[in-house]
Amino acid sequence: MILVLKILVALIALIHFYFLYLEMFLWTKPAGMKIFGRTPEQARDSAVLAANQGLYNGFLAAGLFWGLAHPNPEFGFQIQVFFLGCVLVAGIYGGLTANKKILKIQAAPALIALILAFFVH
Repeated sequence: MILVLKILVALIALIHFYFLYLEMFLWTKPAGMKIFGRTPEQARDSAVLAANQGLYNGFLAAGLFWGLAHPNPEFGFQIQVFFLGCVLVAGIYGGLTANKKILKIQAAPALIALILAFFVH
């Protein structure tokens, strides 16, 4: 079960690096505008905000990978739980204020990982 948790945490981190890429580099490109349902004008006008949001997603991913790679397993677990909690809160807030799909894409995987973390620890 610990391996399953580590794989899930790594997948969540990879998803957040993907969010970073989408929001920082593809926001004003056709693919990014299609994914986020933005017109060229909307994308251009919100590009700086999207890049900032992408950077924060990168911090979440980095924190999750830090927890996975930490040499002290107990402290690494605590780091993972902290950053999973941050992902969950961000996902809930985004789902309530921006787009309900964020609840499924961001919040649900973090919640599942947190539940699993407390079962295996």
